[in-house]
Amino acid sequence: PVNSLEIIKKKRDRAALAADEIRFMVDGYTAGEIPDYQVSALLMAILINGMDTAETQALTEAMLHSGDVLDFTDIPGVKVDKHSTGGVGDKTSLILGPIAAAAGVRVPMISGRGLGHTGGTLDKLEAIPGFDVNLSVARFREGVETIGLCLIGQTARIAPADKKIYALRDVTGTVESIPLITASIMSKKLAEGIDALVLDVKTGRGAFMKTLDDSRRLARSLVDTGLRVGKRMSALITDMDQPLGRWAGNAVEVAESVATLRGEGPADLETLSVELAAEMIRLAGLAPDIDAARAEARRQIASGRALEVFARCIEFHGGDPRVTESDTYLPRASQRHVVTAPRAGWVARLDAEAVGMAIVVLGRGRLRKEDSIDPAVAVRLHRKIGDRVEAGEPLAEIQYNDAARLDDARRRVETAYTISDTPAEAPALIRERLE
Repeated sequence: PVNSLEIIKKKRDRAALAADEIRFMVDGYTAGEIPDYQVSALLMAILINGMDTAETQALTEAMLHSGDVLDFTDIPGVKVDKHSTGGVGDKTSLILGPIAAAAGVRVPMISGRGLGHTGGTLDKLEAIPGFDVNLSVARFREGVETIGLCLIGQTARIAPADKKIYALRDVTGTVESIPLITASIMSKKLAEGIDALVLDVKTGRGAFMKTLDDSRRLARSLVDTGLRVGKRMSALITDMDQPLGRWAGNAVEVAESVATLRGEGPADLETLSVELAAEMIRLAGLAPDIDAARAEARRQIASGRALEVFARCIEFHGGDPRVTESDTYLPRASQRHVVTAPRAGWVARLDAEAVGMAIVVLGRGRLRKEDSIDPAVAVRLHRKIGDRVEAGEPLAEIQYNDAARLDDARRRVETAYTISDTPAEAPALIRERLE
């Protein structure tokens, strides 16, 4: 007979788990029959000792089949989604989804909450007044069919195991595990009924994979898992040594996404969003090659069509579409603190993880499962790697509501910056491409 304690000890002792043992733990936890503390112990054992290919596949399938697997074959068009492994200031889903949908791709997007120091797409969307991410499956299908884009979270019917395990990983220090990340991403993505998936695998200080080698391993694990079940796959390995864009927070990232859809966003954010949207357009067969797909993505921004799709999507979810006209309709923090440069020089380092944790401390993320989120807190980055700064000039601005949280956040932002006497180059945004 399968026993949860023996399964935990087996993985603790570096043995491979059988598919039925993995299924037992996933099904039992989803049903509420196995407690948090036992699954936490198993997650830690997996983090430390890893899983082989068969175990990772078994975990993905167990989480996938913990709920419904959607079928969109009756809706015309190729269904493509994108997933990022998480970063600071990474709001590309809010940009590329509307771009791809405007170009004719069907985008059913099941997204997640913030995890560790990274922000979550659902948390950002919920910063929009009235935006409901908890749509029924029938309503989700309607959004994909009528708008081309719909964004929801895992529900009781869609990858419920991942929803529970995802929240537990966030507060037990078990985020940075390639098998756990692979199973989490692929279980909910395969549950969407998609034909193809584009992956944005982050690498660097602000990523869960700190080295390029680890990022390659994760990208290969994700792509191989998708290919084994017959999906078209593409992955980019992209920089997260510093935050993406100029803003990090929830409401402010919505505003920066809107600016980018207007063609007014920061260059790094626009470039990456267009590149990922182009991959979606290419995999959907709507462009003959990546260059043509890139041009098509930029046309959707220039014409205003992508922003129009985002406004329609917001309204469909019950949100206030006026946020696409003005950021005054988004929550704003009540207080400001400017972090200034201690001396003149060039920004040689900007630790994305430190910035991300500063915002978590301010109330943007969860330190415990039951914590609520403040959508208004933010960090604005006045200087990034390679920028020149004079002594006393602003490096960053902290926007907060709770004064008791400021000192901790301020120290984290200050230590995130390193000023050099010699010029520094910004890291390459796109490191590698994997198909």
